[in-house]
This record gives sequence, C-alpha cells and structure tokens, in this order.
Amino acid sequence: MFLEDTVNHSQRKGWIEIICGSMFSGKTEELIRRLKRAQFAKQRVEIFKPQVDTRYDDEEVVSHDANRIHSTPVPAASNIPLLADQVDVVGIDEAQFFDMELVAVCNKLANRGARVIIAGLDMDFLGKPFGPIPHLMATAEYVTKVHAVCVKCGNLANHSHRKTDDTGLVVLGEKDEYEPLCRSCFHQAQQLSS
Repeated sequence: MFLEDTVNHSQRKGWIEIICGSMFSGKTEELIRRLKRAQFAKQRVEIFKPQVDTRYDDEEVVSHDANRIHSTPVPAASNIPLLADQVDVVGIDEAQFFDMELVAVCNKLANRGARVIIAGLDMDFLGKPFGPIPHLMATAEYVTKVHAVCVKCGNLANHSHRKTDDTGLVVLGEKDEYEPLCRSCFHQAQQLSS
C-alpha cells in the first residue's frame, strides 16, 4: 500500500494568508475583496474583528473607502474558534489588536482545514513589530504587504506616523491622528518629535 492510498483526498487543506502594511494602505479593502469572492463562490465565510474597533461601525468591517462586510466583534482571539466551526474561510480584520493567542488560534483553524485571511498593521506608530502580526507572517503560507503613499514626498509609505502626542500603544484614529510616511520621512518626523 502506498502512502497516497491512505490519505483522505476529500479532506480540506487549510492555510493562512496575511495582508499587512501601514494605515491607509488598503489592507481592509483587500480583505473584503477576498472574502466577498469566497462568498460569491458559495463558501461558508465568517468574519471577525476586535470588539474595541468601533471607528466606522460596531459590527461591520468597513474600509476607508466605505466598502463593508458583516462581521462578528469578539473580545478575545479565544472566541474565534467557537464561532468559526464548520466554515471554509475565516476573515480577521485589525488583527494587531488581538493578543498573542491569535497565532495559535489561526494555526488551529488552518490545521482544521480553514482558509484564514488576516489583515492588520505590521508595525506600530514607533515603527516596531505590532502584536501577533509578525508571528503570523512567519507561519503563514501567503503574505501580501500593501503600501500607502507617503503624504510628504509621494514615495511608497510603510509607516503609520502618529500626529498626536498620545504615547499609548493602541490609539484608534483616522487621518486626524495618523498619516502614512515612507522610511525617510518617518525617521525625519521621529527626530523632530524627540
């Protein structure tokens, strides 16, 4: 008997996809596009976001361009597997706001056969790796890094520069609080603020 004779070919194969980058780079837009395509293909889809993210809507995932898709807000990553049973595709937005348990949760879902699509900031406002995203990038099968446009010079931006004096790690905000900057403009802004 050959090994392939013992494999159940009908078993679903799961994987993890990461969509990361700075603020205003189109992460949520790309997440919504992938999830809507899965829904169009009649796949069972569940979408989650952290309960703390209420910027545009309490329940829906909404992009800066106002595209939206229904989601389930959850207080912690541990809630996701309980609500994602028997689904084909799991979408998670603003993943940087979850704790490190999200890494184990996503790997468990992928191991069960789900396609897990995660969108989130890869760096915080100081330019340091943010939350579980770097760890998820290491275990993901697919990583897409999207870029905004630097508001100072027009180059590709990969930093989310905070324009306020708030030093808390998690500060929800939009264009009044943050701007996308390239590496050079970000470092110039950091030097001016220190």
